[in-house]
Amino acid sequence: MISVIIPMYNAERTIINALNSIKAQTIGVQEFEVLIVNDGSTDQSKKLVQEYMESHPEMNIRIIDQPNGGVSKARNTGMKVAYGDYIALLDSDDEWLPEKTEKQLKFLKDNFLQVDFITALRNGEKIWFPYRINQHNLAKITLRKLLLRVDGQTSTALFKRKVLENTGWFDEAQKYSEDANYWMRISESNNMYILAEELAFTGGGKRSFGVSGLSANLPEMEKGIQKNLREMYHSKRIGRLEYILFFLFLKIKYVVRIFKRKL
Repeated sequence: MISVIIPMYNAERTIINALNSIKAQTIGVQEFEVLIVNDGSTDQSKKLVQEYMESHPEMNIRIIDQPNGGVSKARNTGMKVAYGDYIALLDSDDEWLPEKTEKQLKFLKDNFLQVDFITALRNGEKIWFPYRINQHNLAKITLRKLLLRVDGQTSTALFKRKVLENTGWFDEAQKYSEDANYWMRISESNNMYILAEELAFTGGGKRSFGVSGLSANLPEMEKGIQKNLREMYHSKRIGRLEYILFFLFLKIKYVVRIFKRKL
Protein backbone atom coordinates (compact mmCIF):
# COMPACT_ATOMS: atom_id res chain seq x y z
CA MET A 1 0.00 0.00 0.00
CA ILE A 2 1.05 3.59 -0.68
CA SER A 3 0.36 6.21 1.98
CA VAL A 4 -0.20 9.62 0.38
CA ILE A 5 0.49 12.54 2.72
CA ILE A 6 -1.33 15.77 1.81
CA PRO A 7 -0.82 18.88 4.00
CA MET A 8 -3.90 21.09 3.56
CA TYR A 9 -4.20 24.74 4.48
CA ASN A 10 -6.95 26.84 2.88
CA ALA A 11 -6.84 24.79 -0.32
CA GLU A 12 -10.49 24.92 -1.33
CA ARG A 13 -9.62 25.85 -4.92
CA THR A 14 -7.18 23.00 -5.52
CA ILE A 15 -7.66 20.07 -3.12
CA ILE A 16 -10.28 18.29 -5.26
CA ASN A 17 -7.99 18.31 -8.28
CA ALA A 18 -5.24 16.78 -6.13
CA LEU A 19 -7.60 14.03 -4.96
CA ASN A 20 -8.85 13.40 -8.49
CA SER A 21 -5.26 12.89 -9.62
CA ILE A 22 -4.91 10.09 -7.04
CA LYS A 23 -8.19 8.58 -8.14
CA ALA A 24 -6.93 8.55 -11.75
CA GLN A 25 -3.74 6.58 -10.96
CA THR A 26 -3.39 3.56 -13.22
CA ILE A 27 -2.50 1.20 -10.38
CA GLY A 28 -6.00 1.66 -8.92
CA VAL A 29 -7.34 3.52 -5.88
CA GLN A 30 -7.29 0.34 -3.78
CA GLU A 31 -3.51 0.72 -3.55
CA PHE A 32 -3.69 3.99 -1.60
CA GLU A 33 -4.45 5.36 1.81
CA VAL A 34 -4.80 9.13 1.59
CA LEU A 35 -3.93 11.07 4.75
CA ILE A 36 -5.06 14.68 4.55
CA VAL A 37 -3.61 16.74 7.38
CA ASN A 38 -5.89 19.74 7.82
CA ASP A 39 -3.39 22.30 9.09
CA GLY A 40 -5.87 24.72 10.68
CA SER A 41 -7.73 25.65 7.48
CA THR A 42 -10.27 28.46 7.84
CA ASP A 43 -11.93 28.11 4.42
CA GLN A 44 -14.15 25.36 2.98
CA SER A 45 -11.30 22.88 2.40
CA LYS A 46 -12.37 20.36 5.02
CA LYS A 47 -16.05 20.51 4.00
CA LEU A 48 -15.12 19.86 0.37
CA VAL A 49 -12.97 16.86 1.33
CA GLN A 50 -15.76 15.43 3.49
CA GLU A 51 -18.18 15.72 0.58
CA TYR A 52 -15.61 14.09 -1.69
CA MET A 53 -15.20 11.20 0.74
CA GLU A 54 -18.97 10.64 0.75
CA SER A 55 -19.15 10.59 -3.05
CA HIS A 56 -16.03 8.40 -3.43
CA PRO A 57 -16.38 5.62 -0.83
CA GLU A 58 -14.01 3.43 -2.86
CA MET A 59 -11.13 5.68 -1.78
CA ASN A 60 -9.45 5.24 1.60
CA ILE A 61 -9.25 8.87 2.78
CA ARG A 62 -8.68 10.13 6.30
CA ILE A 63 -8.70 13.72 7.57
CA ILE A 64 -6.43 14.56 10.48
CA ASP A 65 -7.08 17.94 12.10
CA GLN A 66 -4.38 19.95 13.82
CA PRO A 67 -3.78 23.62 14.68
CA ASN A 68 -1.81 25.46 12.04
CA GLY A 69 1.82 24.45 12.41
CA GLY A 70 3.27 24.65 8.94
CA VAL A 71 3.85 22.21 6.12
CA SER A 72 6.69 20.27 7.76
CA LYS A 73 4.68 19.55 10.89
CA ALA A 74 1.69 18.55 8.74
CA ARG A 75 3.78 16.14 6.68
CA ASN A 76 5.28 14.65 9.83
CA THR A 77 1.84 14.18 11.36
CA GLY A 78 0.76 12.20 8.32
CA MET A 79 3.92 10.15 8.03
CA LYS A 80 3.81 9.16 11.70
CA VAL A 81 0.41 7.47 11.30
CA ALA A 82 0.95 6.08 7.79
CA TYR A 83 0.55 2.32 7.32
CA GLY A 84 1.91 1.99 3.79
CA ASP A 85 5.00 0.16 2.62
CA TYR A 86 5.63 3.24 0.48
CA ILE A 87 5.20 6.93 1.28
CA ALA A 88 4.15 9.52 -1.30
CA LEU A 89 4.07 13.27 -0.75
CA LEU A 90 1.50 15.44 -2.53
CA ASP A 91 0.84 19.11 -1.87
CA SER A 92 -2.77 20.26 -1.97
CA ASP A 93 -2.20 22.51 -5.00
CA ASP A 94 -0.41 19.86 -7.08
CA GLU A 95 -1.57 17.00 -9.31
CA TRP A 96 -0.11 13.69 -10.45
CA LEU A 97 -0.24 12.42 -14.00
CA PRO A 98 -2.12 9.08 -14.21
CA GLU A 99 0.94 6.80 -14.60
CA LYS A 100 3.04 8.55 -11.96
CA THR A 101 2.99 5.97 -9.18
CA GLU A 102 2.95 2.94 -11.50
CA LYS A 103 6.13 4.06 -13.25
CA GLN A 104 7.95 4.95 -10.05
CA LEU A 105 6.94 1.77 -8.23
CA LYS A 106 8.56 -0.28 -10.98
CA PHE A 107 11.94 1.09 -9.91
CA LEU A 108 11.30 0.85 -6.16
CA LYS A 109 10.39 -2.84 -6.55
CA ASP A 110 13.41 -3.66 -8.74
CA ASN A 111 15.79 -5.54 -6.46
CA PHE A 112 18.67 -5.16 -8.90
CA LEU A 113 18.52 -1.35 -9.01
CA GLN A 114 17.98 -0.98 -5.23
CA VAL A 115 16.18 2.37 -5.45
CA ASP A 116 14.92 3.61 -2.06
CA PHE A 117 13.65 7.05 -3.00
CA ILE A 118 12.52 8.38 -6.34
CA THR A 119 11.25 11.70 -7.66
CA ALA A 120 10.28 12.82 -11.18
CA LEU A 121 10.08 15.87 -13.38
CA ARG A 122 7.17 18.32 -13.53
CA ASN A 123 6.02 21.42 -15.46
CA GLY A 124 8.31 20.88 -18.45
CA GLU A 125 11.47 20.38 -16.40
CA LYS A 126 14.67 18.91 -17.81
CA ILE A 127 17.64 17.19 -16.20
CA TRP A 128 20.49 19.68 -15.76
CA PHE A 129 24.05 19.58 -14.44
CA PRO A 130 25.18 18.11 -12.07
CA TYR A 131 22.58 15.37 -12.64
CA ARG A 132 23.09 12.89 -15.49
CA ILE A 133 20.67 10.35 -16.90
CA ASN A 134 21.79 6.71 -16.91
CA GLN A 135 20.68 3.79 -19.07
CA HIS A 136 17.54 3.35 -16.94
CA ASN A 137 16.41 6.97 -17.49
CA LEU A 138 17.36 7.74 -13.90
CA ALA A 139 19.60 10.49 -12.54
CA LYS A 140 21.27 9.74 -9.20
CA ILE A 141 20.79 12.19 -6.33
CA THR A 142 23.68 12.70 -3.90
CA LEU A 143 24.40 15.19 -1.13
CA ARG A 144 26.93 17.20 -3.13
CA LYS A 145 24.62 17.39 -6.13
CA LEU A 146 21.86 18.66 -3.85
CA LEU A 147 24.18 21.35 -2.50
CA LEU A 148 24.82 22.51 -6.05
CA ARG A 149 21.23 22.22 -7.24
CA VAL A 150 18.16 20.89 -5.44
CA ASP A 151 16.09 18.81 -7.83
CA GLY A 152 13.20 16.49 -7.07
CA GLN A 153 10.10 18.52 -6.17
CA THR A 154 8.26 17.33 -3.06
CA SER A 155 5.02 16.24 -4.76
CA THR A 156 6.95 13.96 -7.10
CA ALA A 157 8.58 12.00 -4.25
CA LEU A 158 7.78 8.34 -3.57
CA PHE A 159 9.91 6.30 -1.19
CA LYS A 160 10.16 3.14 0.87
CA ARG A 161 9.12 3.05 4.52
CA LYS A 162 12.74 2.34 5.47
CA VAL A 163 13.48 6.02 4.77
CA LEU A 164 11.33 7.02 7.75
CA GLU A 165 13.11 4.47 9.89
CA ASN A 166 16.66 5.52 9.02
CA THR A 167 16.14 9.27 8.53
CA GLY A 168 13.20 10.39 10.65
CA TRP A 169 11.10 13.44 9.90
CA PHE A 170 11.11 16.92 8.41
CA ASP A 171 12.65 19.62 10.60
CA GLU A 172 9.51 21.34 11.91
CA ALA A 173 11.46 24.42 12.98
CA GLN A 174 12.63 25.06 9.42
CA LYS A 175 10.19 27.03 7.26
CA TYR A 176 12.34 27.56 4.15
CA SER A 177 14.23 24.98 2.07
CA GLU A 178 12.89 22.33 4.44
CA ASP A 179 12.39 19.81 1.64
CA ALA A 180 16.03 20.18 0.57
CA ASN A 181 17.08 19.62 4.18
CA TYR A 182 15.10 16.39 4.32
CA TRP A 183 16.47 15.19 0.97
CA MET A 184 20.03 15.85 2.17
CA ARG A 185 19.48 13.83 5.34
CA ILE A 186 17.82 11.02 3.39
CA SER A 187 20.83 10.84 1.06
CA GLU A 188 23.09 9.65 3.90
CA SER A 189 21.54 6.17 4.11
CA ASN A 190 19.44 5.70 0.95
CA ASN A 191 19.78 5.39 -2.82
CA MET A 192 17.97 8.35 -4.38
CA TYR A 193 17.10 9.02 -8.02
CA ILE A 194 15.15 11.31 -10.29
CA LEU A 195 13.12 9.60 -13.01
CA ALA A 196 13.68 11.73 -16.10
CA GLU A 197 10.02 11.80 -17.03
CA GLU A 198 7.39 14.46 -16.42
CA LEU A 199 4.87 12.92 -14.03
CA ALA A 200 3.33 15.83 -12.10
CA PHE A 201 1.80 19.26 -12.55
CA THR A 202 2.62 21.56 -9.66
CA GLY A 203 1.69 25.03 -8.45
CA GLY A 204 -0.51 25.77 -11.45
CA GLY A 205 2.45 25.23 -13.76
CA LYS A 206 4.49 28.13 -12.36
CA ARG A 207 8.27 28.22 -12.37
CA SER A 208 9.49 26.43 -9.25
CA PHE A 209 11.67 28.97 -7.46
CA GLY A 210 10.97 32.52 -6.38
CA VAL A 211 7.55 32.94 -7.94
CA SER A 212 4.96 32.26 -5.26
CA GLY A 213 4.50 30.77 -1.82
CA LEU A 214 7.40 30.46 0.59
CA SER A 215 10.04 30.30 -2.15
CA ALA A 216 9.09 33.82 -3.25
CA ASN A 217 10.85 35.14 -0.12
CA LEU A 218 14.37 34.94 -1.44
CA PRO A 219 16.16 36.30 1.68
CA GLU A 220 14.45 33.72 3.91
CA MET A 221 15.07 30.98 1.36
CA GLU A 222 18.74 31.92 1.41
CA LYS A 223 18.78 31.56 5.21
CA GLY A 224 17.29 28.09 4.87
CA ILE A 225 19.82 27.10 2.21
CA GLN A 226 22.73 28.29 4.35
CA LYS A 227 21.28 26.48 7.38
CA ASN A 228 21.29 23.25 5.33
CA LEU A 229 24.91 23.80 4.35
CA ARG A 230 25.99 24.42 7.96
CA GLU A 231 24.13 21.32 9.11
CA MET A 232 25.90 19.14 6.55
CA TYR A 233 29.25 20.58 7.67
CA HIS A 234 28.61 20.16 11.40
CA SER A 235 27.45 16.58 10.84
CA LYS A 236 30.81 15.98 9.08
CA ARG A 237 29.23 15.02 5.77
CA ILE A 238 31.35 17.63 4.00
CA GLY A 239 34.80 18.98 4.90
CA ARG A 240 35.83 22.54 5.72
CA LEU A 241 37.18 23.34 2.26
CA GLU A 242 33.99 22.01 0.66
CA TYR A 243 31.95 24.11 3.07
CA ILE A 244 33.79 27.28 2.03
CA LEU A 245 33.46 26.51 -1.68
CA PHE A 246 29.76 25.66 -1.42
CA PHE A 247 29.18 28.78 0.71
CA LEU A 248 30.68 31.00 -1.97
CA PHE A 249 28.84 29.20 -4.76
CA LEU A 250 25.47 29.50 -3.02
CA LYS A 251 26.02 33.20 -2.26
CA ILE A 252 26.70 33.83 -5.95
CA LYS A 253 23.49 31.96 -6.85
CA TYR A 254 21.58 34.12 -4.40
CA VAL A 255 22.92 37.36 -5.89
CA VAL A 256 22.02 36.13 -9.40
CA ARG A 257 18.45 35.33 -8.26
CA ILE A 258 18.05 38.80 -6.74
CA PHE A 259 19.36 40.39 -9.93
CA LYS A 260 17.02 38.34 -12.14
CA ARG A 261 14.02 39.32 -10.01
CA LYS A 262 14.80 43.02 -10.52
CA LEU A 263 14.90 42.67 -14.32
